[in-house]
Order: sequence, then C-alpha cells, then structure tokens
Amino acid sequence: MKDNVAEEHLYLAFSHQYRDSIFPLHTSISLFLLSYCDCKLFKVFLVPTGEDVGDQCVTKNLAGDLEVHLISRCQLPVVVQSCSLPAVVVKDDKFCRAGLSVVLRHIIQKTFEADPSKKDVLELLGFKKTCLKACAEVSQWTRLCEISIPLAVERFLTASPEHCQAIPPDILLLERKLGEPVRVHNDDKIRRQKLQQQKAGAKAAVPVLGEEATEELKPEAHEHSPSSLELSVAFSKLLAQEAPDANREAPHIRRTKTSDLPLLDHVFAEGLYFTVADLVLLPCIHQFLVSSKKQGKNLINLPLISSWYRRVQEVPGVKKAADKCNMELLQLPELVSAPEEQLQDSASVPDELEEDHEDSHFIGGPRPTMTKLMENGIEAKFSPHPCPSWTLDWTSLPSAVSPGEGKMSRDRALRKQQQLNNLVAAVTKLAKPGDLIVDFCSGGGHVGIVLAYMMPSCQVVLIENKELSLIRAKDRSDELGLNNIWFIQANLDYFNGTFNIGVALHACGVATDMVIEHCLRARAAFVISPCCYGFIQNTVKFKYPRSHQFKEILSYKEHMILCRFADQTAVQLPPERRQIGKQCMGLVDLDRAWAAEEHNYSVQVISMEPESCSPKNNMFVGIPT
Repeated sequence: MKDNVAEEHLYLAFSHQYRDSIFPLHTSISLFLLSYCDCKLFKVFLVPTGEDVGDQCVTKNLAGDLEVHLISRCQLPVVVQSCSLPAVVVKDDKFCRAGLSVVLRHIIQKTFEADPSKKDVLELLGFKKTCLKACAEVSQWTRLCEISIPLAVERFLTASPEHCQAIPPDILLLERKLGEPVRVHNDDKIRRQKLQQQKAGAKAAVPVLGEEATEELKPEAHEHSPSSLELSVAFSKLLAQEAPDANREAPHIRRTKTSDLPLLDHVFAEGLYFTVADLVLLPCIHQFLVSSKKQGKNLINLPLISSWYRRVQEVPGVKKAADKCNMELLQLPELVSAPEEQLQDSASVPDELEEDHEDSHFIGGPRPTMTKLMENGIEAKFSPHPCPSWTLDWTSLPSAVSPGEGKMSRDRALRKQQQLNNLVAAVTKLAKPGDLIVDFCSGGGHVGIVLAYMMPSCQVVLIENKELSLIRAKDRSDELGLNNIWFIQANLDYFNGTFNIGVALHACGVATDMVIEHCLRARAAFVISPCCYGFIQNTVKFKYPRSHQFKEILSYKEHMILCRFADQTAVQLPPERRQIGKQCMGLVDLDRAWAAEEHNYSVQVISMEPESCSPKNNMFVGIPT
C-alpha cells in the first residue's frame, strides 16, 4: 500500500437514524461503500441537518469500523458550504467533489491508487470506468440510482400506513429495467455460447464456484448455485477465475447472424457484472424490503428485484460490509412471478418516469415552423454588441492564462481567445469588487482562469463534472498562483450556493437552460454562450418551448425542428444553409430569453465578434431587474 496519501475529508449529511441505517440514504450508501472497499483514507464527518443532534445520536456500529466526527454546517470549508452533500475535499484545499456518484467514484479510485492489489474495487467502475459517470440530468439510469430510488425509499419509509400501500413507481421502474435485455461490450461470444447451450437443451450453467471460491461464498453456493451462462460469466469475474468456456462452437452456431442470437439476462443492476450501481441500490432496496416485510406486503410483483437482492449477497465482501454497518440482510424465498396480467396492472410507471420516446427524427425543414412564427410577429432578434472591438492583450498575459495551454491547435486557440474576449468584456461591465462569479460547465477553465486573473478582487468558482478537465484547470491556476479561485467537481444540481454572476461558454444542450435556472434562482446576472442545440429535448425538469409566447404557437415537435436545424452552422455548409441555422439559433435563444424575462430579467441575445470565432456564436447577457 502506498504511503503519504494526502488526507481527504468526507462530509456526509445526517438527519436521523432509522433501524440499521443513517439517513439520508446517500450517507448510508457512502458508508457502505467505504466498508466494502475497506477504505480508511478519508476522515469522515457527519453534518447534522437539524439543530438538536448530539454525539449519542450516532452509534459506532452504524458507521462500520470507521471513526466519524460531528461537525456543524457553519464549520464546513467555505467551498463545501456551496454544495449538496456528500462532498470530499483535500484538507485545506480548494478542490471539492460533490454529489453521490462523483464522491463514490472518487472513493473507488483513491482506494485502488493506495492499494493497486484491490483490482476488484476498480472493477466497480465497470466497462471503460463509466459506471454512473454520466450526469443525472442527462442519464435516466444515473438519475434512477443516484436520486430517484433513494428519495422514493425515504418517502416510503416516512409515509403514513394509508399512503404507503402501493409500491413506489421508481421501484417498479427498476424492476422493469432488470427485465430488459443486457447489452455488454463484445457479447457476441457469450451469446453464441448461450445459443449452443439452448440447442443442446442445457438447462444449467457450467459450475462456477470451484475450490478457489472464498469462504464467504460457500454457504450460498449450495442453495443458490448459478443456473445460467450469464451467472457463470459474472461470478467467474468476481472470483478472478477464467470465464467458463464452452466447447468449440458448432458450424451452425458460428454461421448464426448476430441479430438471431439469444439476448443476455441481467445478473446485476447494470447487466452481467457487479458494479458500484449495485452498491448504491443495495442499502436502499434493503430498507424498502425490510419495511415491506414488516407491513406484510407481498413482493410477488418484484421477482427480479428479489432475485437481484439474493444474488448480491453472494458477492464476496458484501455480507462482511453489511455486518460492519449492522445491516441484517434478509433471506428472501424464491418468488414465483405473478400472472402476466397482474404484473401489467401493478407495474404501471407514470409517464414522467418514462424516457422521452417522442420521435426525434423529424422529416422536413424548418421553413414551415419559421413561417408560423413570422405570421405571429416573431423573428430572431439580435441586440447590438456593446463593445465589439474590446480585446484582452493576450501577448502580455502569462502563458497559463491563454487557452493555448489547454493543449489545442493554434487556430483553435485564436478562436477561443476571441470567444473569451466577448465573455470577459460582458462580465467586466457587470462585475464589482467582492462579487462571486461562477463558471458553469467550466471544462479546462478557459473562462474562469482568465476572470480570476483579470479580476483579483472577485472570487471565481469553476464547476465541471469531468475530473481530468478540472484537474488541468487547477494545475494552470496553481502555476499562476491564483488564490481567488475554487474548483468543484459536481453535476450542476449539486451546487446550491449564492453568487452574483453566472458564466458559461458553450454549455451543451439542456445545460444552458440549467445554468439559466441556477442564475434565476440566485437572482444573479448571467453571460452564457449556448451550444449543441440538437441535443435539446424534454427532460424531467425542462419542457420545451420555454416561454409562454412560444408555447402558444409551437408544439414540442415544431420546437425540436428549430433545435435540430440550429446546429446547421458549420463552416463547411453552404452559406444559405448556415444562414437558416443562424436564424434557428436566434429563435431558440429568443425563446430562452423570453422565458428568463418572465422572471423579471432583462435579457439580450448578441452575436459574438467576430462571428467567425465559432459556428455557435450567440451570447446571452441577462440582468435581474
């Protein structure tokens, strides 16, 4: 194990204890992962959400074998006070990681870095280390695991008996997802083996749990022996064995088209392999099942969740971690599925939990939609640029301030400088000493670092979900010796601090609307350049069009036509097509501007100068009135 690892502080919210868990469930999940990884790298603090919380409220056995400390919200590092918990920060540093998925992934990575022999821990991040990496704002799966299931279980546990008769819709959605076919990288070989088994009439999988199986697995091996090829593959990986290999495929199996091969079944939450998603769901589903059992509920409508719950207990290390956290895992019986019609009646999922399946492949151009708007007196409007010739003297600035330090080509670095001229000019006109400026979706810090360097009397916060981009930004900041800058690796929803000005350069798709929403909530001015209009679509939080004026005229589908064609501005396209794309950009952004004005803002949509600095050259400047 590596020595001299910098101490990091992990801050977890604490509202109350209930049975064998600490709430909110995000805290129990974090503690469970620490126990599973046997990780002692973090100094753990519980942050009470109420006033009357004393040391006696936290029993040692609920925190496993970890030493935990109580700390009030006002004692948190200032950068952490702006974030939802859980959060991790290096002691006395300005780099914070916030939000459940970001924190859990960090715990896993630090555990492996400190002890590279723990390869099973690193495998929790899944294929290409992407498990729960996508933001909850854009990934239905991350949202279900990170937000929806924990909240649904917490509401279920606190509901009065007459209000918790039905199974929560999000639990039903998980049940349905466990029944969907599994797609894994390079699964062709496994599917051909499955077909060969089926052709041979094989009902049982190749035995997996051999003599090398851990002692922990042996008691379960007899009762719940894996009974499918998928189980064999999954548990072979867990036990660091070679995956079971079938005999050479018969010629007719090799000739079978991929589209005709049998689909794979779920073994764990994300598919075949055990990941951090299973460790997120286990404390939540455990509490739900315990409560359901006490209420005498019949779990016949949840056969897949019940099977998954039993199977997760067979994973090496899970029972040990549960024992550390005083979780008394249930021994559920095998469930016989309910009749098909009964499952359909009980497992209905509300529309708002469904993915948006509206056809995004629209036929036809934008002209009918644009004409419809023109007939109602609506056209793209661009305000004059307040300072079109303003520019930073880039040659006099340290190299670490320049976007060229972000490892991009000379031409691209020049265009990035031109884009920054526009944003910095607008922010300079708005900012005053002592202001807190937030660079949302900051990437490598091109905007935030320039602002922090040029405005030493202002505090600048960079918020970005991608860890490597934010680390590059911090390296540049350290080189410049900036002391008025903080870094937060988090999804936008986990930042809840107050600020004066919000900035975003090329916030992708719906992210632009998320940044605007944050600024409206904080009554902050904003300077935002949108991007990736084609990725705009209805989400749980945002519906399009945004403004009352556009809603009265356009349907969602018509608005999406504008969004798709707003992306048709690349320099390689014919001029006429680019012009239509620019008009569509203007209309989409006019809808956004009007929506913000409904919240008592004055908003201008401006074209950046020169327009050649980017195909996505629109810029909002919004000021609360």
